[in-house]
Amino acid sequence: MELLKILAYACIFLFLVNLAGAATIHGTVYDLSLNKANNARVEINTVPKQFVVAQNGTYSFNVPNGAYTIKAEIMQKNRAIASVEENTTVAQDGLYVVDLILFPNVDEGIEDINVDVNSNLSDAGKTISKPFIFLTFAVIFLFIIAAIYFMKNKNLGEKINDSRKPHPNSLLQEDADLEQLIKIIKQEGGRATQKDIRKQIPLSEAKISLMIAELEHKGVVEKIKKGRGNIIILRK
Repeated sequence: MELLKILAYACIFLFLVNLAGAATIHGTVYDLSLNKANNARVEINTVPKQFVVAQNGTYSFNVPNGAYTIKAEIMQKNRAIASVEENTTVAQDGLYVVDLILFPNVDEGIEDINVDVNSNLSDAGKTISKPFIFLTFAVIFLFIIAAIYFMKNKNLGEKINDSRKPHPNSLLQEDADLEQLIKIIKQEGGRATQKDIRKQIPLSEAKISLMIAELEHKGVVEKIKKGRGNIIILRK
């Protein structure tokens, strides 16, 4: 009898010690759409194990210090359609928040990531998850940005090409300068020095040299080197 009393007192003492040093692990169970998962079964591997059915997606356990695995699952027709496991360590007294996100159980043949764990199995897959909607909008937004970027680059390229094209007025002015140069040579009897041409046309020496080279290329004039200057002869 004395031995039994001692054992009983020891058990009560250990229980009170564990109770005095207990911490609380609590949190919320969510589905993939981040909605609270009702009626999820949550268990923790204390000795003995504890489990609760999470009403409104919330659960709570009182545990002593130690390392634990918390498991949550949704059961439909005697099989788990979604589950999750999280490990946590309690090092001291206090409140520990461990939120759980349920993932579809592919091992059980549930492959649709949009399964609504708050509905019946017949309703699974009818709802579109928030992450999917967000991903869709993100893709559309990126497509719009890419289209705007492409159009801007296209317009910029067209402007650059247009800027590289000679302006019609500049072409007309260039033709007028060439006509004037030919007229001067005709007035000089069909031949004139480049120096004389320079005196009668208010253009730079380099510009006149380019004009003569162009007329020479077209076969309109012939340039003959004489001393330090050039004689330009109009071809017939």
